[in-house]
Amino acid sequence: MLDLRLIRREPDVVRAGLTRRGDDLDALDRVITLDETQRDLGRQRDALRAKVKELSSQVGRLHRDGRADEAATIQAESRVVGEEERVLTAEADAIAAEIRDLLLRINNLPAEDVPDGLSEADNPVVRTVGPPVDTFGPEQRVPHWEIGEALGILDLERAVKLSGSMFVMYRGLGATLARALCQLALDRNADLYEEIRPPSLVLTETLTATGQLPKFADDAYRVERDDLWAIPTAEVPLTSVARDEVLDEAVLPTRLMAHSPCFRREAGSAGRDTRGLLRIHEFDKVELFAYATAEQAPGLQEEILDRAERLLVALGLTYRVVDICTGDLGQSHHRSWDLEVYAPGVDKWLEVSSVSWFGDYQARRANVRYRAEGVKGTEMVHTVNGSGLAVPRVWAALVEVHRQEDGSVKLPEALYPYMRGATEITAE
Repeated sequence: MLDLRLIRREPDVVRAGLTRRGDDLDALDRVITLDETQRDLGRQRDALRAKVKELSSQVGRLHRDGRADEAATIQAESRVVGEEERVLTAEADAIAAEIRDLLLRINNLPAEDVPDGLSEADNPVVRTVGPPVDTFGPEQRVPHWEIGEALGILDLERAVKLSGSMFVMYRGLGATLARALCQLALDRNADLYEEIRPPSLVLTETLTATGQLPKFADDAYRVERDDLWAIPTAEVPLTSVARDEVLDEAVLPTRLMAHSPCFRREAGSAGRDTRGLLRIHEFDKVELFAYATAEQAPGLQEEILDRAERLLVALGLTYRVVDICTGDLGQSHHRSWDLEVYAPGVDKWLEVSSVSWFGDYQARRANVRYRAEGVKGTEMVHTVNGSGLAVPRVWAALVEVHRQEDGSVKLPEALYPYMRGATEITAE
C-alpha cells in the first residue's frame, strides 16, 4: 500500500500518479480527510492524557498532605477526563482502521517510465523474438486440445468428470512434459535463486500482503473452516517469507524461486479463452522473486525478464515482450512487462509471464524492512517477481509449434534430460 507519509507530504504527486492510471481519486481524498481528523483527535487525546497524568500527581500530593477530601474530588475529575480520553482513542482507532482499509484498496503509483495508456490495447510491444507468425505451416495450425487428444496426452473429458469445468488432466508424456517444464525452469535458475517449497494454503494476512485481498477475493479459493486461502501464485507466500522482519542490507538482494500449484477461480471469464489450457483453475508454475533495495530493484526486474526469455528461446517458441501501460497495470504494480508466446494452433498471443517491480507497496503491507549498516532507522524493501515458467500456456504453445506433419510432436533438446529418454511424442 502507499506510504501515508507520502500522501501527507506530497498529495499532488500521489494524485498525479493515480490520475495517470485513470483511477478515481475519491478514496485518496477520503484518506486525506480522515488522516487530518485522526491527527486532530490524537492531539486532543494526548492533551487529555497529559491532564490525567497531572491530576494523578495532584491526587498523590494531596494524599501525602492529608487532604483526602480534596484528593477524592480530583480523582473524580480524573475519571471523567480519563473516560473522555478513552472515547477519543476509540474514535481515532476506528478512523485508523478505515484509513488502512482504504489504503489497501488504492493502487500503487506507476514508475515514471511506464507508458501512458487506457487499456491493454495501448501496451507497446518492445521486441518480438523467433520465427514470424506467418511462417508456421498447416501442421502447426492445429489447436493443442486436438493434438493432446490425438496423442493421448491431454484428457479434458475425465478432468471435467473429476473436478468440473476449467480443470485439466495431463496423461503419459503430457504429464511428463508438464513436470519437465518446471524442472527445466528450476535448474536454469538454481545458480542464483534459492529453491523454496512454500505451503499451498496461506493465512489471510499472507494473501493481503501481495494485494490479492481485499480487492480480488472473488478470484481466490478459500477454505473458510480454517481461514486459509489456496495460493494463486507462489508470489504470495514468497512475499511474506520475511513478513514482520528487519533484514540486514548485506543479504540484499535475496533471490528465491518456487515451483507450486496455483489456484484461480477466473471469476468473470465465462466464455473467454476457456477451451483447452488457455484459462484454467489449477496449474503449475515456477516463480522467481527477490527482496531488494530501491537501487537494486530495476536491475533485478531486468534480470528476471532475461531469465524468463532464455527459457522461451530454449523451448523454440516465438514470443514478444510487452510494456504494460498505466491503464493496464495491476493494483500492486509499479512497473511491469509481460511475455507472450505465439500459439499457431489457436492463432493467439498467450501471456505466459508477468515480470514486475512493486516498489515498496507489497513490503509495506507485509512489513518487510531492512537496516543499512551505520544508518539509523530502517527502510522498506522493494519486491520484484516474475513467472520463470507457467506450464499450461507454454505447454499449449509448445505442442502446437513443434507438431510435425505426421501428427507427432518433436521435443526441444532442452527438455531431453527430463523426458525419460523421449525425444518426441507420438500416438501409441
